Amino acid sequence: MHIKNQRLPEQCTSMEEIRAEIDLLDQAVISLIGQHYTYVLAAAKFKTSATAVRAPDRFNAMLAQRRQWAEQAGLNADAIERLFTDLVNHFIEEEMRHWRQLPT
Repeated sequence: MHIKNQRLPEQCTSMEEIRAEIDLLDQAVISLIGQHYTYVLAAAKFKTSATAVRAPDRFNAMLAQRRQWAEQAGLNADAIERLFTDLVNHFIEEEMRHWRQLPT
């Protein structure tokens, strides 16, 4: 996915322009998190147990992959891991609530 900023970082001539560009990126990130959430809820119908919802092996593999992506992007892998740990733990709780409400 590519976000169309109005200016490249080096083209910004003020903090206001920098902040406006960062806001565009943050808005896109939040939109993507919302899309992610719809897939989390859709996944619930394929889960057959609470353990399947929690999927600890998948969770650990996902974190390892995110760390690798962070390193490839020149980002701090520990910070990205914390971010995804918090986000995905929240989504797991949401999916668990949704899964419990599904007809059996």
